[in-house]
Amino acid sequence: MPQAIKTYVRIIERINRVIGRATMYMVFAMMGILLYSSFMKTVFLPPLWTLEVSQFMMVAYFLLGGAYSMQLDSHVRMDLAYSHWSPKTRAVMDTVTITFLIFFVAMLLYGGYSSTEYALQYGERSYSSWRPYMAPIKIIMTFGIFMMLLQSIASFFKHLAEARGETLS
Repeated sequence: MPQAIKTYVRIIERINRVIGRATMYMVFAMMGILLYSSFMKTVFLPPLWTLEVSQFMMVAYFLLGGAYSMQLDSHVRMDLAYSHWSPKTRAVMDTVTITFLIFFVAMLLYGGYSSTEYALQYGERSYSSWRPYMAPIKIIMTFGIFMMLLQSIASFFKHLAEARGETLS
């Protein structure tokens, strides 16, 4: 593989590793918000913002962590025949299937960008009684999808190299 591709894969994986590891700690913030919400519901009046903030954090958690999950190869996979194939056959199949993923994530990115642009342009707000602005979570959503696309392309190159009998390190 050309040095430019090796550099691309190394940089994207480093960025997604940093983002993914930082994102892992968001689960503790979500638990804290939900614990606070539960406590307030039993003792005082429940705050309006807790459920929606925890939902936004969950969206950020799985979208920002998606690329890191893909990098670690810890995503869900149908393993009916896959585990019985040789590593080279797996790499070829991964190369083929990831092209479909790249197309799908590119379409998601297009929709996410469009939705984010709308939220920024018109000051879109949630329909809940708290009514937060939607732009911040949509920006995070679009960024997470973008990083997933970059990681998908990096994974494509890794699987392609593996199918050719090379490694990208």
